Amino acid sequence: MLNNLSILITGGTGSFGKALTRTVLARFPGVRRLVIYSRDELKQFEMAQTFSLQRYPGMRYFIGDVRDEARLRRALAGIDVVVHAAALKQVPAAEYNPFECIKTNVLGAQNLVEACLDSQVKRVVALSTDKAAAPINLYGATKLCSDKLFVAANNIKGDRDMRFSVVRYGNVMGSRGSVIPFFIERRGSGVLPITDPRMTRFNISLQEGVDMVLWSIEHALGGEVLVPRIPSYRITDVAKAIAPECRHETVGIRPGEKLHEEMITASDSINTVARGQYYAILPSSASYSIDEYCQQFAATRVPPGFSYNSGENEDFLTVDQLRALIEQLVTNHAVD
Repeated sequence: MLNNLSILITGGTGSFGKALTRTVLARFPGVRRLVIYSRDELKQFEMAQTFSLQRYPGMRYFIGDVRDEARLRRALAGIDVVVHAAALKQVPAAEYNPFECIKTNVLGAQNLVEACLDSQVKRVVALSTDKAAAPINLYGATKLCSDKLFVAANNIKGDRDMRFSVVRYGNVMGSRGSVIPFFIERRGSGVLPITDPRMTRFNISLQEGVDMVLWSIEHALGGEVLVPRIPSYRITDVAKAIAPECRHETVGIRPGEKLHEEMITASDSINTVARGQYYAILPSSASYSIDEYCQQFAATRVPPGFSYNSGENEDFLTVDQLRALIEQLVTNHAVD
């Protein structure tokens, strides 16, 4: 699929960018060029120790910020596929520095859209977040704006073979700042702080997120917000899986945090279809109808009023399943 093509990853030195790079190089050894576009020279230097130009001649490391449209245009020369993973993601930092978050997540997204439209890029996949569905914090609001910009880009691409799509999922299991590494660190104290015993989250691994992006590059029609059909877990079950001997102390939900992750709202249901292992929220104005999309991809409409959140999910992981997944993460050193 990606052999003989050139790919650019914005925010490429992050956890997702490194995992995508590793997967692309392993599965598509004939990739022509893989460009890591990011702001941090140290992270690029460190990443180059693993993915060196000597071992992988197609690797390129490009210092740049998505806020800089001219730099983006330069980086996109000869690129076929773009994966947009750059963002300011810390909720408290976004609340304290709102316009900085807007400049990267919204204006940066539009810069990338404009630069892609003026290039020879054929496929663009942007990473979203569950926080963009009915957002209650600035980070979620900026990602909702970003999603809308990438979806709407399909309206102005003309007749070119260019497709913009979005993938949306929640917190990655074991990622930095998530509950699993926090509980692992705290289990020696005998007490695990629980925000709320009713709290639930969707569960997705970093590799599943990478596989979803690769799937969307090949299969998205353009304009969809794709959402994975994945299991949920209860925060109390994670605590039991990591440290069954520990006492739980309820500390309350943090500002800007939801009790349950939500990825599709009831308001979205009118434009949402089930497509195999994914849901697709289709654009309200597109060159194709929902019925045409369903016919082309053997998709089915979801019921009226359908919503998709971690608390009402039909599939929940058990304590034993969680313990096995966490042990695998620790063994593979996949907990950041």
